[in-house]
Amino acid sequence: MYSKTLSFLQRVLASSGRDAAAAVMGRSSAQGYCTTLKSGPGGAARTRVVDLRSDVVAKPGPAMRKAMAEAEVEYDLMGEDSTARELEELAADMFQMEAALFVPTGTMANLIAVMAHCRERDDEMIVGDLSHMHVFTQGGSAQLASVHATTATTLPDGTFDLEQLESKIHHRYPNPHHSRSRLICVENTHNIRGGRVLPLTFLQEVRALADKYGLSVHMDGARVMNAAVAQGVPPSTIVQHAHTVSLCLSKGLGAPVGAILAGPRDFIFRAARCRKALGGGMLKTGMLAAAGKLSLFQMEILEEDHRNAKTFAQALGDCDPPLFAVDTAAVETNIVCFSLREPSLSPFEFCARMGQVGAGEVAALGQGIQVHMFPYFRNIIRAVWHLGISSEDTQLAIQKMQFVASQYLRDKLRSQ
Repeated sequence: MYSKTLSFLQRVLASSGRDAAAAVMGRSSAQGYCTTLKSGPGGAARTRVVDLRSDVVAKPGPAMRKAMAEAEVEYDLMGEDSTARELEELAADMFQMEAALFVPTGTMANLIAVMAHCRERDDEMIVGDLSHMHVFTQGGSAQLASVHATTATTLPDGTFDLEQLESKIHHRYPNPHHSRSRLICVENTHNIRGGRVLPLTFLQEVRALADKYGLSVHMDGARVMNAAVAQGVPPSTIVQHAHTVSLCLSKGLGAPVGAILAGPRDFIFRAARCRKALGGGMLKTGMLAAAGKLSLFQMEILEEDHRNAKTFAQALGDCDPPLFAVDTAAVETNIVCFSLREPSLSPFEFCARMGQVGAGEVAALGQGIQVHMFPYFRNIIRAVWHLGISSEDTQLAIQKMQFVASQYLRDKLRSQ
């Protein structure tokens, strides 16, 4: 059944190209399917909504919903859910790893990985100081897994200085003063650093360093499919340098929920036990796994997300007046991180202006445009492209950005 499903989807996507992929995921080539229309006062004007808060807001399309509705519903914890097994086999084959496990969230997948790799109470992992696992997961590795984390400085491209990384490894175990270094975690693509793709040479060097000292490497690959598309390689080419990898199915891949954890068979056996202990043993997963299966064949659509993100970043850089600071060369995938050159305009105020229809906007643009994004980390504003955002939506976001910039500076001049 697994091979037949894989063969069928490959034939559909190969024979019909991008339109077939869009149909599977629900994106219209004419208009982003997450964009909504709202009537203005008296119904005279319309408001277009472009949601760039995160790729987690992407919604499953008609084909995915149909697959969910028709999926077999079986008892997964007894190993009886054939759809979940097919999803796990598909993912393991795509990553060229021995086995995979379907879990509720990417956060849980990474926590399970830490628990399965670091099984002694004095074990320690090394993570980037700006990694998602360190910044945004409530310290779950310490709180729930009793695993201490030491950090390496995250460089602008999402990598580490390898000499510093090596210096973080404790070499004197079982010296009673130190914990035992067990795990190195990398993030690909790197979220806070704006969706940066880790170079394959860096991953190879990290793996060599880990092998030298008997450590394992786990890749937080929530957006690793974006990395594969950006580098033009199969996902297995990237993850071969890690012992284990997680993949979020509900971000750019468009599934409603779920993540994959892949690695050696004995690791996945331990991971399944950890999943149960954390309450992640879902009972009837067929409908969710059916969506996950289709999501794995979404990589072609990610290319458009990357192009649209680059287009928006270029527009930020070209904006006149020059209100925005953005490194367009650093926009490699679907995330754009930028800041404001104007100290009197806070990221919160800018995002509020982008998210509401301002005075004179309908007259100037012919319609109201609401673009949702938010202040992300420190003074950074983040915008994320996904299968719900088309090239037309991207142009709407650019129009709104230019309008907000001109209106703000006009108001500032009036107040002086």
